Amino acid sequence: MDLATLVGIIGAFGFVVMAMLMGGTLDMFVDVTSILIVFGGTAFVVMMKYNIGQFFGAVKIAMKAFMFKTDSPEELIVKTVEMADAARKGGFLALEEAEISNPFMQKGVDMLVDGHDADVVRQTLQNDIRLTSERHEIGADIFKNFGDVAPAMGMIGTLIGLVAMLSNMDDPKSIGPAMAVALLTTLYGAVVANMVALPISDKLKLRAQEEKLNRSLILDGVLGIQDGQNPRVIEGVLRNYLPESKRGSADDGGAE
Repeated sequence: MDLATLVGIIGAFGFVVMAMLMGGTLDMFVDVTSILIVFGGTAFVVMMKYNIGQFFGAVKIAMKAFMFKTDSPEELIVKTVEMADAARKGGFLALEEAEISNPFMQKGVDMLVDGHDADVVRQTLQNDIRLTSERHEIGADIFKNFGDVAPAMGMIGTLIGLVAMLSNMDDPKSIGPAMAVALLTTLYGAVVANMVALPISDKLKLRAQEEKLNRSLILDGVLGIQDGQNPRVIEGVLRNYLPESKRGSADDGGAE
């Protein structure tokens, strides 16, 4: 569970709801017409930009903003060095017994055990990284488009409400509901964009960068093992993926 995402969205909505309650009741801020215009209109406009599979697949990808577990680069480096030691002592077949929790690392190790050439291993894993990044990019773009379209639909709803209000100025009872549509659609559009869609899009981009970094680290580690490089050399190369503040402590640990 990503606490930053969970706490952020709960806190943001909590303060907004608190402000609503201080100004009256929540019923004042609920309008079915506005909901239909913003939520329904936004969803179908964004759907037009993608195919059905991509659109509904974004819901699954969005869960990575809330529930996402990734291996730390330090853990991946330790595991890679362990496998490099095992490969130097017992050959690639010794890696069959290795317990690997990362599916991408397992895929690379399986290719080593099967005896694939370095070029084949590199090309296969690089394609995997590229295609995964493209899928994640589509998911983030879909939510970015939600963030772009929702305020526009809010503006459309505002214009609809204003037209309805100005067309019935002789009927005072119709002015209130029309004004509610005009104002609440703008509110809903701003909420959807700035409190949900755009933050999720940015978090998905961050997750994609983290996963790409880890997979690139694994790729270099697997190729180093295949080349028969010294485990200490592989460790030194992979430490470049760590922030500079952590490289020193890693070096100290390696020196021990």
